[in-house]
This record gives sequence, C-alpha cells and structure tokens, in this order.
Amino acid sequence: MKNIEASVGVIPTQGKEEEVVEEEEEEVEEEYTEHENEMYFFLGERPEYRISAVGRWCENQKGEVVGDADTYFRHIMTGSRCDSVWECIDGWSEQSERAEEMWETLCQRIEELDGLGQIVCDEESFEV
Repeated sequence: MKNIEASVGVIPTQGKEEEVVEEEEEEVEEEYTEHENEMYFFLGERPEYRISAVGRWCENQKGEVVGDADTYFRHIMTGSRCDSVWECIDGWSEQSERAEEMWETLCQRIEELDGLGQIVCDEESFEV
C-alpha cells in the first residue's frame, strides 16, 4: 500500500451575518373628532315633563367610534351633570302630588329603556 500524506485544512468562510435592521416606526398620531349630542326625553302624555341628556364620544378618521360614549343627564333646575336619571329630580319638589308622580314616571320610563346610551347619542328628542 502506498502511503499518502494528506492534510486537511479548515479555511474559515465568512458566514452569512444576520443583519438586524431596526425599522423606524413612524409615529402616526390618529386624529379624532369629538362629537356631542344634547337631547331630551319627554312624557308622551305630558310633553312639558322633560329631562335633558348629553352624549359625548370620539370617532377616528374612518368614522369608527373610539372607546365608550360618555352619557349623562342634566338636573332639571340647575343643569348640572347627573350620572343617573333619578339625580335629575333630586332636591326638586313639585306643588302637587300628581306632578311628582309625572316626574317619577318619566324617570322610571327612561331608566327602563334598552339602548339608552345609543338613544342619547343619536336622537334630538325621545318620547317615553
């Protein structure tokens, strides 16, 4: 047998370096449009009994509502913000028992409405 000398050499090859490219994220501030709707609820049989409500919300540029609408009522005498319809008549006293019953009927009917928040944001007035 013939003796052959062989040498094996390792030549380092340049491997593919992974290049980490950090893409700069553009900060795109989305613009929102604020909306407000003030409306009132009234008794169908006695329209002079009415309670005002306000809805506020924001929409993005696509016209989609962002977050939840802020809805509230206004006190019948002071106009101050009330978080429940019953607060609207708090501290108010009518001259007659019948008138007090009408205010209570109005509050009860408003409270029982389905989709109250949507009504406040969409309507100008609403008969109950």
